[in-house]
Amino acid sequence: MKTQDLSAIMKDAHRFIKIAGISLSEALKTAWANFKLRMKMYVGIVKFWFKKVDGTTREAYGTLNEKLVAAISGTDNRKKCDTVQVFFDTEKQEWRSFKKMNLVY
Repeated sequence: MKTQDLSAIMKDAHRFIKIAGISLSEALKTAWANFKLRMKMYVGIVKFWFKKVDGTTREAYGTLNEKLVAAISGTDNRKKCDTVQVFFDTEKQEWRSFKKMNLVY
């Protein structure tokens, strides 16, 4: 655990409070769940759930492990969004994303 990790968790929690108006406790739970999920995805394939924009819950199998991800070609010049978690969906074999605030833990 590094200072940068704790800083990122607190920034996410404050962002959740600002966007959704939830309590600090709930925001910290969600921020920690996102951090733990991201760390597990760097190691291997993880099963997790998140709420889609239409309100339904989706089960996903995702990873961020470079050994398990399809080869990436070209450059990525797009602006990064701090409120979205990107992952490689191992069932669809495509990159997907979900709003960090919608992670079901």
